[in-house]
Amino acid sequence: MPVATAGETASHEVQVTAETIDAFAALSGDENPIHLDESYAAETMFGGRVAHGMIAAAAVSAALASLPGDVVYLRQDLTFEDPVRPGETVRATVEVTEHLGGDRLRARTEAFVDERDERVLDGEATVLSLPHDAA
Repeated sequence: MPVATAGETASHEVQVTAETIDAFAALSGDENPIHLDESYAAETMFGGRVAHGMIAAAAVSAALASLPGDVVYLRQDLTFEDPVRPGETVRATVEVTEHLGGDRLRARTEAFVDERDERVLDGEATVLSLPHDAA
């Protein structure tokens, strides 16, 4: 299988539900009440529960994994720009922007909430792009 090259794009969508947030909290150990307690979160600047930012980042990881070949994360810079709320759909998009030499690539990474058409995450990743061993 070929490897990813500059200009290639991929995307991945995740429907974020209260159950998704609860499961992520259990998996990660991040039990911040802003994510889990509606009453508490309602009194914060967010005005209600919000998803862990890393749920949107995980959608970016899935989008990168959709590129040709085997993609291995080396580095990810992220800026979280807006919260994601239960009931929203996160759409992550990646675009390979540069071949860095050897098997390394740079990719622009973004995530949007479809219901609001707003960017919630912006960043850049460095990945290895290796041929998939079909053996």
